[in-house]
Amino acid sequence: MRRIWRAAFACLCVLAADAPARTDDFPSRPIKLVVGFAAGGTTDYMARLLADRLRGPLGQPVVVENRTGANGALGAELVAKAEPDGYTLYFTTAGVVTVYPHLKPTPYDPIRDFVGVARVAFNSTMLVVNTATPIKSARDLAALARQKPGKVTVAITGLGSVSHLGAELFQAAAGIKLVEVPYRGAAPAMTDLLGGQLDALFGDGPTVIAQIGAGKIRAIAATSHARSEIFPDVPTFLEQGFAETAADQWAGVMAPAGTPLPIVMRLNSAIATVMNAPDVRAKLAQNGVVPATNAAQDFEIFLSVEYARWGRIIREKGIKAE
Repeated sequence: MRRIWRAAFACLCVLAADAPARTDDFPSRPIKLVVGFAAGGTTDYMARLLADRLRGPLGQPVVVENRTGANGALGAELVAKAEPDGYTLYFTTAGVVTVYPHLKPTPYDPIRDFVGVARVAFNSTMLVVNTATPIKSARDLAALARQKPGKVTVAITGLGSVSHLGAELFQAAAGIKLVEVPYRGAAPAMTDLLGGQLDALFGDGPTVIAQIGAGKIRAIAATSHARSEIFPDVPTFLEQGFAETAADQWAGVMAPAGTPLPIVMRLNSAIATVMNAPDVRAKLAQNGVVPATNAAQDFEIFLSVEYARWGRIIREKGIKAE
């Protein structure tokens, strides 16, 4: 499949030489980068860092617009219906385009209505507990859940998020049932975990790194395929013997379907330049994020594979939206 896509992409690059002249001076005005989540969160932080630095390689300002609601779906819908001219982009996370559409009807088709511009970064979702508890591993938490059925609580932050799916996959693999407590954001969930109202929390690396560093919480497992370079001492669920628990958290930029290829390539190159800058990498690392850019065609393949994979997992495991 990858070879076929690359061949097709090469043909498109040849055709792009005859693209309309309007793409030659792109961008000639400010670009809008839509974020489907509230200001101040991890997704917003990454988007604003990227937007601020893109002015250099693009020569035009990139303005972030927060369009919140429906777990990122409202922002995605706005961009899906926008003019495919490269001036309206969507800063997405894994859940919005590869998970959530399998759980709830969405006003957009993540494969048909968008074109991938570039993956931006990875960050691991961690299962964390209060250091006041004796729990040291995911196996310990699973054992506690078996001893106290219907009593062990875990916070999840967002329907269709990797936090949500991580909890579901862990329970399925361990054969346990946790009491899932939904939160609108990581901050109130962290407050309750530190206060002893929760037993555990599934949180993205950027939302837990400060409290881990302060010694107030303990990371006991990562949902990623491999250990995070930010948290090298935290074993994955897979390493601890829980099969089919891999759930990578990532962020990327997408454009409306039909956006001219030369514009997609221009944006991809500019994003790679920004994300590979040493100072940007350092800022992201401090916040638990690892830059992970790729070519536009590779991002397209990645999106299709992830979308199909999550659809299969959600169907096979009977994961519901509740």
